[in-house]
Amino acid sequence: MPTIHLTTFIAAPHHVVFDLSRHIGLHKESMVKHKEEAVAGTRFGLIEKDETVTWKARHLFKTRLLRVKISEMKKNEMFTDEQLQGDFKVMKHEHYFKPCDNGTILIDLFHFESPFGMLGRWFNSLYLTKYMKRLLEQRNKTIKEFAESEKWKMLLIK
Repeated sequence: MPTIHLTTFIAAPHHVVFDLSRHIGLHKESMVKHKEEAVAGTRFGLIEKDETVTWKARHLFKTRLLRVKISEMKKNEMFTDEQLQGDFKVMKHEHYFKPCDNGTILIDLFHFESPFGMLGRWFNSLYLTKYMKRLLEQRNKTIKEFAESEKWKMLLIK
């Protein structure tokens, strides 16, 4: 099963990065190119443990639905989302938040398996792993941009 491991330094407190990482609106902002929107479950604000969200987006020339559940969460430290329905055979995304000097180390572990056996594994190695890594990097870039500016206050302070 392929695993994408990303480490991103963000010059902001870990509680801010944690909340931005689970903010539905910010995720939507990071995937604007793919017209991603939350269509069911938690559709706005911060998603919590045991909640679900269904995303609708345009990926790989097709409109797709992905329903995920936050299966594990330790406030300000980590959370995990897992696919309940979607095109992957298996999808699990672990997010870790490590406080450090001057900010936070955001660690993503994205595990996935495509359907279709050998054909799916071939597609992963040829294209899908790189595609998914670019999506995660774009997401982290948006989180970093908001966390390192005053923009995060618009989302998190009510």
